[in-house]
Amino acid sequence: MEKILLAIEAANPDKNAIEFACYLARLTKSKITGIFLENIVAQHEFALKEIPGAPYREWHADERSSEYRIRAEAIEKNITLFKQKCTGEKITCRVHRDRGVPADELIEESRFADLVVVDAETSFNKRYEGSPTEFVKDILQKAECPVVIAPESFDGINEVVFTYNDSASSVFAIKQFTYLLPQLHEIKVSIIQVNESGKWEDRDKYIFSEWLKDHYGNLHFEALKGDTNTVLFDYLLRRKNIFLVMGAYGRNTLSQFFKHSRAELLIKGTSQPIFIAHH
Repeated sequence: MEKILLAIEAANPDKNAIEFACYLARLTKSKITGIFLENIVAQHEFALKEIPGAPYREWHADERSSEYRIRAEAIEKNITLFKQKCTGEKITCRVHRDRGVPADELIEESRFADLVVVDAETSFNKRYEGSPTEFVKDILQKAECPVVIAPESFDGINEVVFTYNDSASSVFAIKQFTYLLPQLHEIKVSIIQVNESGKWEDRDKYIFSEWLKDHYGNLHFEALKGDTNTVLFDYLLRRKNIFLVMGAYGRNTLSQFFKHSRAELLIKGTSQPIFIAHH
C-alpha cells in the first residue's frame, strides 16, 4: 500500500481518525493524503449581482464576514496541525482542499488511492445524525477503493476478524485486506461464518485455509449458529482490539447490520476499526 486518503472535516477534524491513519501509514510505510472537505456550496447564499442593464442572482460567500474569516483561519490552523502531526510521526503527507460536495469529492479521489480512512461520525449537516452518518454511508456504497471506519479510541490490534458468508464479496474484502496490509501476517486471524448448522463445510474450509496459510501463520476458524445480524453483532461486541473485515456495503449483511439500532454502540463503544471493500 502506498496512498492512504484521510477524510477530514476541514473545520472540525477528528483526532482519533488522524491517529489511526498515522498508525496505518507507519505500519505500511505509506503516504497520507489529507482530504480537507469544506462543503463550500452549503455555506453560500444567493446574492444580487448586476451587469449593465441586467441584474442577476448567483451563489456567493461573503468573504468579508467575520464568520467566514474565523472559519478560514481555523481550517488553515487545522491543516498546519495535520502537517505537524505527520512530520512528527515521520510520515510523508499531502493536503488536498476539496470545496465541492464532500461525498462527491472524496469518491472521485478514491479512484486513485489504495485506502480511505474516515470517522463514522463525519458529517456536513448541522443536526446530529448518529453513526455512521449519511456522508459515511455514501462513501461506503460508492468509494472506488476499500474504506476503513476509524475507531473512536485505539489501543492496538491483537486480532484480525474476517467475516465470511460464502460470497465473492466477502472473499474479495479478505483478499484486499491481505494484499494491502501484509505486515499483519503474524497476528491472530479468526475467520467467522454464521449459518444454520453452526459448522464449516469441509471443502470450503480446506480450500480457504490453504490460501490463507500462505499469508498468515495463526488461523482460527469459527462457525456460529443463528441469525447473522444478532449472532454476529453479539460476537463482535465481546471482542477487543480487533480489526474487522467485511464485504460490500449495501448488498448483503453489512447494510442490514448498520441499520440495526445497536450498530452505533458497536462502532463507537468498542476499539475496533472496520475494513470494508466492494467486489
